[in-house]
Amino acid sequence: QVQLVESGGGSVQAGGSLRLSCAASGVTDSRYCMGWFRQVPGNEREGVAGIYTGSDYTYYADSVKGRFTISQDNARNTLYLQMNSLKPEDTAMYYCAAEYRPCKIDGAPGDYKNWGQGTQVTVSS
Repeated sequence: QVQLVESGGGSVQAGGSLRLSCAASGVTDSRYCMGWFRQVPGNEREGVAGIYTGSDYTYYADSVKGRFTISQDNARNTLYLQMNSLKPEDTAMYYCAAEYRPCKIDGAPGDYKNWGQGTQVTVSS
């Protein structure tokens, strides 16, 4: 069973940076999709970025392009999300997700079966 554990959330002022991490365990395939999603209470969960492990294929939501970078450390089965130039509208609970092939790096939340518990990101103006 896939287990995902996020870390790295916190509070930061607008313009600041944070790096989220997602440690994956129990994965039985070398190639699979991983993604970062976020959710604000009362709103639907939305995709932020995705990656096909072991490749350079990535996806970014328009709202974070040029500010966020998704990356992976295959040796440590860890996914990262470097978030720069943070804005108050980036405030949300951020979730890591994983899905075996066939999968879509720009998939909707319903396309992913494995989820972490989330880490809170708060950006103040």
